[in-house]
Amino acid sequence: MTVNGVSVSRRVEARQHLVDFLREELGLTGSHLGCEHGACGACTVRVNGEIVRGCLMLALQADGASVETIEGLSESGAIADLQRAFHERNALQCGFCTPGMLIAAAELLESRPGATREEIRAHLAGNYCRCTGYQAIVDAVEAAGRERVRRQA
Repeated sequence: MTVNGVSVSRRVEARQHLVDFLREELGLTGSHLGCEHGACGACTVRVNGEIVRGCLMLALQADGASVETIEGLSESGAIADLQRAFHERNALQCGFCTPGMLIAAAELLESRPGATREEIRAHLAGNYCRCTGYQAIVDAVEAAGRERVRRQA
């Protein structure tokens, strides 16, 4: 597989989940293990451009795939505006959910930078945050979206 643009080849146990592989084998600890049932979104990564729950996908299933983690998106600058908006609006507290939230928000804003608050809430519904109450997160995504629309004009 390719992870954040780097070709990676490892032997893995047949039952090892993708998020465990990324964390344990590659040291990419931005994606977290929360519920281990695909419900919380803390393990969100992109596989071939689509967001997936890394706790529900086996590492073997990513054979030949392109995987992007929060580290790769952050280093590329692709989510710099979202990171800044999250910081400026206090949209993070403990930070456990933040990487998954950022990946999900980035996916939405790539296709719909002018998303409404309702669309933002619906898109982030699979990513749980126990600290913020979501208001600041929605504010941050909305602000980053407005900035992207402004830049496109």
